[in-house]
Amino acid sequence: MVYITRRETFAAAHRLFKPELSDEENLKMFGKCSHPNWHGHNYTLEVVVAGEVNPETGFVLDVKELKKIIHQYVIDKVDHKNLNLDTDFLKGIIPTSENICIAIWNQLKDKIPSGKLYSVKLYETENNYFEYRGE
Repeated sequence: MVYITRRETFAAAHRLFKPELSDEENLKMFGKCSHPNWHGHNYTLEVVVAGEVNPETGFVLDVKELKKIIHQYVIDKVDHKNLNLDTDFLKGIIPTSENICIAIWNQLKDKIPSGKLYSVKLYETENNYFEYRGE
């Protein structure tokens, strides 16, 4: 089994809040991440695909094709966007990094043409990252 990783970056704004709560209640639950005027991150996304090497091509999956898939289904929908307002696959979801990982997994899981999606890892800051393996 070989694991291939494609790294991408994107910048996006978001706000962690529950609309049924007051600003004060959201501040208590989510801290400064619930600020009504949004805040942003420079995210790094790592997508890992696992599989056997195709003896004809020498690839598990051509990384150029993986890049194209990630851009089409994720990066083009999140880069320089407001994740609460602009990103269709995050509608109705509190855009925590945990939820973003799961949503990205769901965007990609059926789009990988060879091998299988192994993990989605999202770096929100230099010190904080989140990983989802579909379990």
